[in-house]
Amino acid sequence: MKYSTSLALCAVLASSSANAFTTPQSTTTRSSSVVSLSANRREMLETAFASATGMASLAFVTLAPQEAMAYTSPMHLSEPTDEFKENEAKAMEFKRAQYAVKKEFNTILDKFLVEADDEAAIVKDLGEMQKVIARTGGLPLGIKKDVLFKTIRTKKGKGFWPTPCEIAYQSLQGEIRFQQSPNIDKENGNPFQ
Repeated sequence: MKYSTSLALCAVLASSSANAFTTPQSTTTRSSSVVSLSANRREMLETAFASATGMASLAFVTLAPQEAMAYTSPMHLSEPTDEFKENEAKAMEFKRAQYAVKKEFNTILDKFLVEADDEAAIVKDLGEMQKVIARTGGLPLGIKKDVLFKTIRTKKGKGFWPTPCEIAYQSLQGEIRFQQSPNIDKENGNPFQ
């Protein structure tokens, strides 16, 4: 099917490009030779452009099906490369480290949630969370900022939340924003703390 349509298109283009080189049968005589020279130049440029376009499309149409049939499926490796194995080992090591940090962070968060209303204990737990976030460069994988803030606000909403607790909470939020912002130079530490 592809070949029959491309051959028919080639035949049409070949006939139009062959007609492009012939001179028109009815030419009108012009009184000025300047006008006839410019008209001849225009006609010559039009026919040259038409024939060049026809030849280019003819070449494109005849080559396209052959290139489409030359497609081969990609080659797959039977064994993973050494570079891939190294990257997998690094990824597994990173996941283990993140799991340990997440476990430590969840321990602090659970202790924060079950402790009685004590100002010093709440400030201490929020400060420990902030230290873990500063040490690891952000929240551990699997802990979302919004979920953490909602969890802390549930404790805040129960009634006991003095000013030092609010200051520690705002400081924790600032540390999370600082650590997770890609636009801040982190070498000098958090300037807002």
